Amino acid sequence: MYNMDTFEYHYKVKNFSDRVAFGFTKILRFLADTFFRKRYGHRAVVLETVAAVPGMVGGMLLHLKSLRKMEDDKGWIKILLDEAANERMHLMTFIEIAKPTLIERAIIMVAQFIFIVMYLFIYIISSRTAHRIVGYFEEEAVISYTDYLNELENGKIEDQPAPEIAINYWNLPLHSTLKDVVRVIRDDEAGHRDLNHKFANILDERKKQNSDKNLEESKTLNKNKN
Repeated sequence: MYNMDTFEYHYKVKNFSDRVAFGFTKILRFLADTFFRKRYGHRAVVLETVAAVPGMVGGMLLHLKSLRKMEDDKGWIKILLDEAANERMHLMTFIEIAKPTLIERAIIMVAQFIFIVMYLFIYIISSRTAHRIVGYFEEEAVISYTDYLNELENGKIEDQPAPEIAINYWNLPLHSTLKDVVRVIRDDEAGHRDLNHKFANILDERKKQNSDKNLEESKTLNKNKN
């Protein structure tokens, strides 16, 4: 479980890759706020269909890379595929809470297609940027679910019994309500946020190590020539 200090965590932008990821995230946040405003259930239905894409795309590309290079993936593939499956369960839950309209279903189809193509190319070009994007996405998801929870707790949005699918998936008590569901989903998003920021940091460190190694090899080669 996370405390509120952890929920408010934000990874500070440190380089160009981070700026691209953060800017891309803020554009999508603006679009979501403009279209959905405080229709949190409908926002979740649409955005969770997109949120389930990165883990599947990243897992697939790492799977192919592992086969191609005949190298161990260090467990990353399973983690990313589990993340994708978890995000899909968020969607299955909110479909029970907020039935998507025909317009929203059309938006889902278009948004998912565009995002799959975009994220695929981003991951191929710079996997660390791709993971940083997801980290920032999840920061925004935590904020959105916190706002959703506040509306429920303040009575501005009517609470309701938790869907059966959510009770079974998260092993919630039978008397659980939507507030309990939003809390566990927010926990999930905070975990995805931390994980993807960690993956991006690991890839940053690998790049730095490879750069230092290449520089050292270059110095040694030049020294031997002289």
